[in-house]
Amino acid sequence: MAKEIFMPKLSSTMETGTLLEWFKEEGETVEIGEPLFEILTDKINIEVEAYDDGILLKKYFNTDDQVPVNHVIGYIGQVNEQVPAEPPGESGASSEQSVPDETVAEKVERPLVAASVVSGETPRATPAARKMAKTKQVELTAITGSGPNGRVHVKDVNHYVSEDKVHSKITPLANKIAQQENVDITAVSGSGLNGKIVKQDISAAIQNNTTAAPASSEKRRKISGMRKVISDRMSQSAFTAPHVTLTSEIDMTQIKELRVQLLPIVEKQTGMRLSYTEVIVKAVGLVLSRFPAVNASFIKDEIVYNEGVHIGLAVAVTDGLMVPVLKNVNQKGLADLTMEAKDIGKRAREQKLLPDQLKGSTFTISNLGMYAIDAFTPIINQPETAILGVGRMLEKPVVIKGEIEVRPMMTLSLSFDHRVIDGAPAAEFLTELKRVLENPFELLV
Repeated sequence: MAKEIFMPKLSSTMETGTLLEWFKEEGETVEIGEPLFEILTDKINIEVEAYDDGILLKKYFNTDDQVPVNHVIGYIGQVNEQVPAEPPGESGASSEQSVPDETVAEKVERPLVAASVVSGETPRATPAARKMAKTKQVELTAITGSGPNGRVHVKDVNHYVSEDKVHSKITPLANKIAQQENVDITAVSGSGLNGKIVKQDISAAIQNNTTAAPASSEKRRKISGMRKVISDRMSQSAFTAPHVTLTSEIDMTQIKELRVQLLPIVEKQTGMRLSYTEVIVKAVGLVLSRFPAVNASFIKDEIVYNEGVHIGLAVAVTDGLMVPVLKNVNQKGLADLTMEAKDIGKRAREQKLLPDQLKGSTFTISNLGMYAIDAFTPIINQPETAILGVGRMLEKPVVIKGEIEVRPMMTLSLSFDHRVIDGAPAAEFLTELKRVLENPFELLV
């Protein structure tokens, strides 16, 4: 009986996934554990493995198609098995097929992350693969396993040893097309994750070889992958949530003094330097715990008041933006926050974040303090109800008790969803945050 292939649901708020690439064509043989297709969701690329042996009988969706979660996107079965001509929809609703011994939810919650997502654990491998790797003097951590949960088999070791390193930077489908069309992949730049060459790159190389573009032609690039997801999410947020932005100047004198005193203490405990970002995160977490409406989510006409305070930190990456999440911020000290913030920032820039590190945020901080930016209007990361923009710290003359003094000043910009939060509560939140930052020793209590 033909088995359904589903678009997996990888987070509680995920509603659709963008299909980046199929690694198999209809009629090709599929083995359990083989990468079958790649999707982009919540700003992370995931290669989804096959959980059934057989023939890829049907593909209902193509590259860059957005598919609702739990919807059938294809079938695996035996030659000449009959499958619906049109996609059955969610969980095969219009099909007579069923998934034995497990629900759809259970099926999509099985591990789906390929080797591109680093877990930090000892690599899985069969005894024969371990023996061969030792004989060939190959590190198992360098090999992408084709088995379930990324387990390394003998064939994976053989493939790694025999293949040139260039070929490890190209998807199987792109490599197959390149061989058929005699495309020199060493001259092709990859646009996939970590510079991986995908089908579109080979197609573009073929087109460039056959059609020389005029010297004066404009350079164009179709929005796809992460850029398309960001475009869609930002447009949806900007046009559905009525944004209001409040700004307030913060005197950072006390924060600077506190950081100077804590720098050697935190560095001795963690080996890392405490930054202003961690102090701001700690202050925001403390104040959020006092303002449930600002720490809320707006989901399907319901306001969800979140119990945990989970702050997303916007991190710029190549051609995009990721928002890794610091969990339970209000329960952690500055040393723990320093270690975690540095870790997720590094993982984001290297595109090695785990799926769990990209979900569950209740509030987001976007820090542009490293640039010559004083204030800006950040766009809410839905379904959250507010986001804080952090500008640069700048020495300014201010009036203190009737006297002009030069103080380090920083502007905070709070954008909030006016469907959920009114102006007065938002202003009260920002005022309280200003008070805490200007009297930061409260953070140590």
